[in-house]
Amino acid sequence: MNLKNKTLAGLILTALMLAACSPAPSQPTSEVSPPIVPSIMESKVTPPVENKLRTLTVMTHDSFAVSEEVVAEFERQNNVKVNFLLGGDAGSSLNRAVLTKASPLADVFYGIDNTFLSRALREDIFEAYASPVLKDIPDVFKLDAENRALPVDFGDVCINYDKAYFKEKGLAVPQSLQDLVKPEYKGLLVTENPAVSSPGLAFLLATVADSGADAYLDFWKAMRENGVVVVNDWSTAYYTNFSGSSGKGQQPMVVSYSSSPVAELIFASEPLTEPPTASITGKNTCFRQVEFVGILKGTAQRALAEKWVDFMLSVPFQEDLPLQMFVYPVNSQAKLPEEFVRFAQISEEPAMLSVDVIDKNREQWINAWDEVTLR
Repeated sequence: MNLKNKTLAGLILTALMLAACSPAPSQPTSEVSPPIVPSIMESKVTPPVENKLRTLTVMTHDSFAVSEEVVAEFERQNNVKVNFLLGGDAGSSLNRAVLTKASPLADVFYGIDNTFLSRALREDIFEAYASPVLKDIPDVFKLDAENRALPVDFGDVCINYDKAYFKEKGLAVPQSLQDLVKPEYKGLLVTENPAVSSPGLAFLLATVADSGADAYLDFWKAMRENGVVVVNDWSTAYYTNFSGSSGKGQQPMVVSYSSSPVAELIFASEPLTEPPTASITGKNTCFRQVEFVGILKGTAQRALAEKWVDFMLSVPFQEDLPLQMFVYPVNSQAKLPEEFVRFAQISEEPAMLSVDVIDKNREQWINAWDEVTLR
């Protein structure tokens, strides 16, 4: 018997002798129970079961929003606390996930879209998971055959316009991207820099899909000559430059989302019967963004992560999406809120490029755009 075992045996024997010699205890003087010394005849000690609350961490972008009651229901059903780790915009969040993939900061990642999907798959940050809820999601949204990234929602990046401006000026609303280079629309559009803005990149990709990779720069040269205004972010474009949101901006057209008019209606300071803005949704004028969720490799909460993915694809979460993030659910069983049914516009022929084509050419297209448009 080694020294450690001798010491342990001595402690147990001493405890038993003291217990045998001690008088029966009187009424306890403390709420703390005395330690229990196990009998040497017991072959197994069963520890008390602790109802410990587990934690699931979801990494996402700063624009993520969900109703508290929806998350609370998931937490109640699974005895878990869900923490959301915000990492900036979609691109910044992805960078963070890639840089920490050896020691992941979260269990699940949500918010990567089809403009950056190939990079995430190439970096191998996700574990495959074929959720049973995928049966309710149309194949057009399933862009990863291995189910490492599962579709959650989609939205169209479109040109929104100030209806009052065009009515007052007696000016026809442009119906195609090529219309934008006409002299009557000189200086009327504000867009975002695709190097730093997600909607800006989506609009650039729409012009590539519409004009072709060999001719999109000719379009942008013409746009520059026609006074296109470029700002760094969506907030500046929409709330400062766009006349349709503040009434004070100089541009009556802005690159935004097809759901923005619904948001204008819902958040209006005074009740409106219809949105003051609308979207141009002709062929290739909008770029369709699809957002995905994936289980991060290395998670210690694989089973919980699967349940969260299932939950994001399920009807309760999907029906919460439109009025929280103003995107559309991908689950075919989910119903849209009345405001979306009445006023939201979906492009019947959105511009789309394969994730591999985007991944191969994205940086080249952005750099060339910068040379032509900004320098």
